Amino acid sequence: MTDSSTAIRPPSPWLMLLEGRAPWEYAATIAVMPWLSRLPRGDGHPVIVFPGLGASELSTRTLRGFLGQLGYAVHDWGLGRNRPRNGLLDACRERVLEVANQHGRKVSLVGWSLGGVYARELAKQLQPQTRCVITLGSPFSGHVRASNAARAYELYSGRPLQHDPVRAERLQRAPAVPTTSIYSKTDGVVAWQCSLNEDAPHTENIEIHASHLGLGVNPLALYAVADRLRQDPQHWQRFDAQKVPRWLFRGAKAPHHAKAAH
Repeated sequence: MTDSSTAIRPPSPWLMLLEGRAPWEYAATIAVMPWLSRLPRGDGHPVIVFPGLGASELSTRTLRGFLGQLGYAVHDWGLGRNRPRNGLLDACRERVLEVANQHGRKVSLVGWSLGGVYARELAKQLQPQTRCVITLGSPFSGHVRASNAARAYELYSGRPLQHDPVRAERLQRAPAVPTTSIYSKTDGVVAWQCSLNEDAPHTENIEIHASHLGLGVNPLALYAVADRLRQDPQHWQRFDAQKVPRWLFRGAKAPHHAKAAH
């Protein structure tokens, strides 16, 4: 982790106010769902969706329902509300192994915000059971205070957040499986710079127009997740923004290109 991470600030109060647009993102998804439902069907492999801090399975219902319509075997994380606590990652690990054994196939891990941090760490531990990782506005790099949810994390976990450079460097390192970060520069909760994968042949960053609270119901995010899940891990290719109007996915680039523009 470089010292420059400490210069990253949480999103501004103005961006926090813009989080109120999340219901409109959900309404947009409802409006375009007939189009989204016509996307190519998946291959039926299992997918686990992890919710964000303080959220439950209800928050991921739209995303899970959409992926289920496309033919994936979708599972929630099965652990209720996401309250950081001792043994939580171990419980998540057992959940991934359970789903992988149930289907006899590798599992794709999709995580929203803090849930994406879990997904990345689980993929590092369970590489043979993991097909790919997709995160939505997840703070896996940068300083722990570069988020407007830092205080909420402390309240849920019951312990203060302390920046550990060694741990931060470990979190920033991507899993060895195809790894996609979907992020927004207008995220009002997590500083977008904290959601950028480092450059590697199996990593990418996809920028969309979204709020943090709306990422799991945003039609652009749903499209990108579905497109990534269709990828064959053995012949993985980065997201092709040419398939859709360019203004929808301005930042669909390899990690080093995304960083060069910042």
